[in-house]
Amino acid sequence: MTLHHDTHTLRSHGHASLLPGPRLIVLGAVHGNETCGTRGIERVLAELDSGALRLVRGSATFVPVTNALAYQRGQRNGERNLNRNLQPGVAPVDHEDRIAQVLCPLLARHDVLLDLHSFHSPGEPFAMIGPADNSGPLEPFAHAAQEEALALRLGPRRLVEGWLDTYAVGVAKRLERSDPTERAQMLSTDPSYGIGTTEYMRSVGGCAITLECGQHADPQAPEVAYRAILNTLAHLRLIDAAPPAPCAEVQLLRLAEVTDRLHADDRFTRTWTSYDPLRAGEVIGTRHDGTPLRAPADGFIVFPNTGALPGNEWFYFALPSERPLRG
Repeated sequence: MTLHHDTHTLRSHGHASLLPGPRLIVLGAVHGNETCGTRGIERVLAELDSGALRLVRGSATFVPVTNALAYQRGQRNGERNLNRNLQPGVAPVDHEDRIAQVLCPLLARHDVLLDLHSFHSPGEPFAMIGPADNSGPLEPFAHAAQEEALALRLGPRRLVEGWLDTYAVGVAKRLERSDPTERAQMLSTDPSYGIGTTEYMRSVGGCAITLECGQHADPQAPEVAYRAILNTLAHLRLIDAAPPAPCAEVQLLRLAEVTDRLHADDRFTRTWTSYDPLRAGEVIGTRHDGTPLRAPADGFIVFPNTGALPGNEWFYFALPSERPLRG
């Protein structure tokens, strides 16, 4: 099932049971070159249309291609990163701003978001969850147990927390070294820069998970996306299917630090894969002036991006998390 995607519209496909239940929304291609979610959603939609899959309670909304301009171009962004500075009620300046004016109200009409992505470097799939329940100023939240239970049933064994905390520190560092004058710089130094689909969903009372299904070109990534959608439908009891069991051996990590690329000649010391282990003091890369960048402790590298533009995130450092998970 292949669908046409108009760059001037946001196309969603809704299925609603006549019986009450949770309201799920599933997004694909928030980044245009991350198509595994699109393929997984198209497969589920075909099964719903044929009757092979049937919603028995609640509702499910599917957006196969969230950023059609980026998707059409086969690249991460249309005019900027849709998954940063996502907010409604602003005067649109670019294509992604216009998407946000439609996407944010759509998200707010749902209870649960599953956002399907893929990543640049090789590595196994993982899910990103929000914070523990808290009433703090950055990301207050009250549905951590629901998120954790769903994350444990999506399929991948690796979970990651700490996104918005890490971004807040990264933004503060950018502000220390730059006086933003261009829009791209202003966005990356905005305190709300880290707010994407899942963060917005939590801000309006829902729960949300980003599932990174594998490397962009991994032929198994669409299968990971498809299985995660089915597991979510079953876990929320939107379909009559055996509830998926929680993953028995989970690795939970916490993002602790983001490092930006500052110059086009900044280089990694080798080809890194997400979640490669690091030893304290190990050299990860060198700045253009030869300054080494060392691991601050024993941990893991996450999202190493050899193609990162100067001024943007280059890699993350993660530590094991001691947060208890409820499943």
